[in-house]
Order: sequence, then C-alpha cells, then structure tokens
Amino acid sequence: MIKKSIAGIALFACMGVAMAQHNITVSVVNADNDRPMPGASVQLEGTIYRGQANAEGKIIIQHVKSGTYSIVVSHLGYESATRQISISGDQLVDFSLHRATLLTDEVVVQATRATENTATTYKNLGKADIAKNNLGQDIPYLLDQTPGVVVSSDAGAGIGYTSMRIRGSDAQRTNVTVNGIPLNDAESLGSFFINLPDFASSVDNIQIQRGVGTSTNGAGAFGASLNIQTNTLNEEAYAELDNSIGSYNSLKNTVRLGTGLIDGRFSFDGRLSRISSDGYIDRATSDLQSFFLSGAWHGKNSLLRANVFGGKEKTYQAWYGTPESRLAGDRAAMEAYAGDDGLTDYEIENLIGSDRRYNKYLYDNQTDNYGQTHYQLLFSTVLSDQWTLNTALHYTRGKGFYEEFKDGDGLTDYGLSPVVIGGETIEETDLIRQRWLDNHFYGGTYSLVYKPVGGVEVTWGGAYNQYEGGHYGDIVWSRYPIFTERQYVGESGRAFHTSYRYYDGDATKKDFNTYLKASYHWDDLFLFADVQYRHIDYAITGIDNDLRDITQDASFDFFNPKVGLTYQLSPASNVYASYALANKEPVRSDFTDWPIEQTPKAEQLHNVEAGYRIRSQQFNIGVNGYAMLYKNQLVLTGQLNDVGSTLRRNVDDSYRVGLEFDGRWVPNTWFSWGATLAYSQNKIRDFTEVVGDVENFYETTDISFSPDWVASNELAFKPWKPVELALLSKYVSRQYLDNTGSASRSIDGFFVNNIRAAYHTSFWKLKNVGVTLLVNNILSQKYASSGYTWGYYLSETDRVDYNFYYPQATANFLLGLNLKF
Repeated sequence: MIKKSIAGIALFACMGVAMAQHNITVSVVNADNDRPMPGASVQLEGTIYRGQANAEGKIIIQHVKSGTYSIVVSHLGYESATRQISISGDQLVDFSLHRATLLTDEVVVQATRATENTATTYKNLGKADIAKNNLGQDIPYLLDQTPGVVVSSDAGAGIGYTSMRIRGSDAQRTNVTVNGIPLNDAESLGSFFINLPDFASSVDNIQIQRGVGTSTNGAGAFGASLNIQTNTLNEEAYAELDNSIGSYNSLKNTVRLGTGLIDGRFSFDGRLSRISSDGYIDRATSDLQSFFLSGAWHGKNSLLRANVFGGKEKTYQAWYGTPESRLAGDRAAMEAYAGDDGLTDYEIENLIGSDRRYNKYLYDNQTDNYGQTHYQLLFSTVLSDQWTLNTALHYTRGKGFYEEFKDGDGLTDYGLSPVVIGGETIEETDLIRQRWLDNHFYGGTYSLVYKPVGGVEVTWGGAYNQYEGGHYGDIVWSRYPIFTERQYVGESGRAFHTSYRYYDGDATKKDFNTYLKASYHWDDLFLFADVQYRHIDYAITGIDNDLRDITQDASFDFFNPKVGLTYQLSPASNVYASYALANKEPVRSDFTDWPIEQTPKAEQLHNVEAGYRIRSQQFNIGVNGYAMLYKNQLVLTGQLNDVGSTLRRNVDDSYRVGLEFDGRWVPNTWFSWGATLAYSQNKIRDFTEVVGDVENFYETTDISFSPDWVASNELAFKPWKPVELALLSKYVSRQYLDNTGSASRSIDGFFVNNIRAAYHTSFWKLKNVGVTLLVNNILSQKYASSGYTWGYYLSETDRVDYNFYYPQATANFLLGLNLKF
C-alpha cells in the first residue's frame, strides 16, 4: 500500500508537469493609488487553481495549456474583477481593484483563518464541496474525505450522535468556532453537532487547521481547529428546497429563503430543517429539528449581522454498543458477559435473540432530549485603508435531559432509606430517572487587524466567555412510593406530582484570552509570530449523580507562543515550518469521574509542523510532517462512565508523529482525482495500566484510538456536464481500545467504498434541479469504527476482557432532490 501511495504522489506531479505549456503573470494594484495588493486571491476558472499575490501584488500561474480562460481576482474590502483571456503564449494580465460599495462577510473570520503563506497545514471546504454529500448525515461525515479524519456513528448511519477524530484526537481536542465564536461545550470541550442538525445547510465555508494551528477563540486545539463561517451575502433573492429519503426510514426536509439585497443595504436569510431516521442499530431513532435566521445591514465600510440559530433533538440511546460476543455469535461468551454485567432475564433474551444491530436498551423512552439556541451579533468595520475591526456578542441557551429505566436499583444509591410497605422492607425498586443539563454561555470576541504597506500585518484579538451550568437528576417514576411527593392542583383540577431530585450541582467557568499575531512578507520569505494568553477559572459545586460532594475549583493560566516561516520556492510552490506551544485544561469528567484528591493536570503540547505545497491549474499537492510532543496528555483509558463519555487519565510523556498527503488532480473537464494519506506513530512512554489491583508496565505503547494509517480517495467523472459520478473510498488501519497495544482489545482495520451520482440542470424557471444518490458501503463491509473495553483479573494471570463496538451500517443509500428558485 505504501508503494502504491508513493507512486500515486509521483503520478500527480508528473502528469501536471507533462501537460505544462505557458505562464500567466497576474499583477494586482489598488485602483485608488496604484499600490500593489499583496494577498489578493487569484482564481483560474474552470480549473482548481487558487493562489495569492506576493508582496509585489503579483502571481505567476505556471504551465497553462493554450485556450480561453477567465481569471477572477478578489481582495477583502474590494470589488472582485473578472477578465477573459486567450492563451497561446506567456502573458501579463493587469488588474486594478476598486473599493467595494459594500463590506462583505469575509471580514468576519479573517483573524482566525490560515492563508497560503501561513506556516501551518489546513484544508478549505467551500459551499459546493459541502453540498455534494449533504443529504442528512452529520457534519463529521461531510469531512470524512479530509486528511487524518475518522468518523463514527452511534446509530450506525451518520444520523444522530456522531463523532470525529483528527490525528487520533477526539472532539474534546478539536477547537470549533462559528463566525469566530466558540462552539465547544465549555465543560466537556466537545462539539455536539446533533444539537444543530442540518447546520451544514447554513454553512458557507469551513477551514480545518490540523495541529495547534493559529490562535483562535475558545478551547485550545490539540488535534485540529474547525473554523466555520455561516451564510454570507447573496445579493439576489432565492428560495431552495432540499428533500432526502434513504435507508432505515431516513428523511430530511430543508427549506431555505433569502431576500437578496434590499435597498442596497439589507438582507435576510432563513432556513427550517427536520431530519428523522430509525437508525441502523435497533431502536436508534432520531427526531431532529433546526432553524437558522440571519439579518444584515451592509454599509460601505461596515457590516452588522444578527444570527439566531438552534436545534432540538430526541434520539434513542445507542451509546452502550454491541458486545464482541454478540458480533461473533458466541452464545457461551454472551452468557458469561450477561452474568458479569448483571443483565436481567429479558435483557439476556434481547442479547441472544439479536444480531450485530443489537441495542441493550428496551425502555420505550430511553431517549436523549436536548435543545440549544445560539444568538450572535457581529459587527465589522473598515476604519481606514490599514485598519479593520471585528467584534461580536453571543449567547447560547441549552437545556435538556436523557431519560432511562433502571431495573431494581438500590434506594441507598439515591440517598433514600429503605421503606416498609405492608410489612415488607423495600430496599430496591424499578424506577425511571432523568438527568438534566441546564446551561447558559455568553461573552464577546474582538479582533483588530492592521495592514500597512510593506508586507506587514498585525492582528490583536481575544474573547471573554462565561458559562453557567446546572447538573441535576430527578426520579420521575418508581414502582413503589419511595419518597414523599409534594403535589399541587392545576386549573383542570388534576393533581400533579413533583419528582424527587436525588442530586444537584452547578458549574461556572470564566474564560479570557487575548492574542497578538504578526506577519511580515519580504521577497520570497514570509515570517509569522503569534502569542496568546489564556486565563480560566472553573468552579464546581454540589452533589454528583453518585451522591459525592464534588465541590472544587481550579484556575489555569496559559501562555501559548507560535512562530513559523514560509519560503516561496517558485511561483507555484512553497515550503514552511512552524513551532507552537499549546496548553489545555481538563474537562468536567476528568474532575468528577475520579476521587477529588486525584486532581487532573493541565496538558501541554509542543507542536512542530513542516511541509511543502505545490499548485497549478491541474493539480494541488500538500505534504506535511508533524511532531506533537505531549506533557501530561489526558489519554482515553478505553472505558466509559455511566453517561457514555470516555474516561481519561494523565500520562507523563507521549507523542504523535506523522506524515500527511493531500492532493487533487484535474487533468481535464471530465475527470478529477482527490486523495489523502496520513501515516502516524502515536506512543506513550513508561505507561502503567491499572486493572483492579494488578499493574502492568509498558516501556512504549500505542495511544488508544490512533490508527497508524488513514487514507481516502475520490475518483470523480463527468461524462457530460450535468452528470457527476464519484467513487469515494476510506481506509483506516487497526485502532486499539486501550493504551496497551493489545490486538485482543482493538478494532480491526476497515476499507469502505461509497458511490455518489448527481445530476444538475436548470429547468423552466428553476435555477437548479438536482438529484443526488449516495450509496454508502456498497460492498456491505461489516465493520466498526469506534468502541470501548472493560475487564478484570480473576487472578494475577487470568484476565477477563469485554470489548464493545459500534457497528456501522452495511450497504445503505440516501437520495436527495434539490430545487433552487
């Protein structure tokens, strides 16, 4: 496989060079003063070429075949310009850009974005890239063809709870911002896109920065940053309908509306969506709704935009997974597991009578219910030719619970004393409980960008955010009257009973950061420096669900410097290298899942990146090497807590080193080939595994859920203009469920292929009639992409392990219809 990958990389380069013929030099100046415009974006339409002007405002597009092309040049704050040219030899094309009459939305995210000359590795996905596969699956599945990404779905088919790891790092280590505003949950540091179903339908573009990346707002990036920008200005009115149907009764309905530009100043956009699915896993149903509303005032030098968006989800729980014995059909092993896990008779019957789609839960309303609404007020203004200011206020309101049935729970587990009923002492009962989250998240962000002449750019930015969250649990039903019920009489005359609250706690988190970035462009050298200071105060009070008093607090002060340089080897290629220091606080469960005296430590990461980029009208190639050296990394133990979250422990010394390839080749109008390849070694030094009273020492071992190889491939054909056919492939090598590198506690590697067929055309008064068919896992591979493990020792040498997996769907489809008016 390695030889084939290297051969593919060589083929990319050779084919591009073989077809090279002419050079186009594009020169971009300011129409007001004829000064060069470094950083201007240049696009050669009809090809994949995208580039940026150098310090002299020039860019050379090399190896262009003879023919007629359109060149599009744009720059923030200026009107785009397009020119059609016929190429038969080397040519110089001059552009003069005029100040825009309206400030565009691009200014909102400029402070947090990496560019072609930034010494870090990144991937940009535009609106069209996102729309190709947006038939109802969650955002992680839309990013599956990007380097080093591994996705998984609790329900098995990408609708409902999904997860994503980049470079082996999960969502808790991926910084996500929406318009520069943090999306990560302040306590768990995860991003739960299920709370914003079909959010991709309101996204204009996404940039993924792997590694530490540049300074941004919110939680530190230990694996990657996901920088999302929502809908931008559409000057013409539009209406759009998206409908999808698919396997497992999957259904998506989306309507989008926009007014276009009203009176040259105002615009309004909206979206309503609903998604439902029965899921591949038994009973893993999803019922999701969401909305997006945006209104903007566009001035010549200023932009004011208000966004309100949110979602509501009801999903049947499927996080328990499928035991390995059930996947293997080993009845004796299933019975052994059932005895160790204390399954009831009806749960055992369900286990033995099921298949790989097994779901442990049988209670009708074993569901997760959560709603979240985001409010954003964004203001940007160009203060002068050299100064740009961006500010934002935000507020997020979230509230919800998950409900579960418990069979024969002890009363003392809920702080209750045994009760005597009819002379019988009741010490346990069947009950239904709900565990609630009730939270508020609010704050403000800012960035001030200074761009004088001479290739210098300075950005000062930061944010203050505050989180206030309630965690509490209620018993809402029990088989026996185990507590005194208070009641009141409603207007109907019916008596209502309050539930019993068996735990209650609060959390407050205050997060302040400020950063200063500076870059200097001198001839062929681009220098970059970035420093961030972040202060966090986190306090937990009250009683947790195991009735422990978990009152504690912690403060962190982080200093995160970054430096890098990029050297332009030629008009088409550059090399870069960077170093970044990052620090990250523990998450709530790190504090609450272990005894209070076992206080978790903050993590520290030294990240070195180095790479090479080359681009032309026919191919883009990026090769990046990295070393991520951790101190006190919180690694996954392979176990889950009682709400399905992964348990983590600090390890003193660990690292991730790897090599990534990202390439695309478009030799003509009817064929394109995109491929990614990520190879890594992910290790812990001097690791001690603790299982009960037994300790096992490993001098060097593998980090859990960190495959050595991740590769993707997309072969796309356009036999004629309205039609596209694509084969999408994904390979992920073996992943270990814990940190011992044991094959007996691991996930087998898998290779999965999908097919996409699309037809787009205009018809009558419709701007687009689009039909897309996505067939996933066409070869019906039976695989899992995530899991967990637990076990114990019967003696010092006799170990019992139970592995659990999240089986992914066999062959399944989604069929979508897009109508654009």
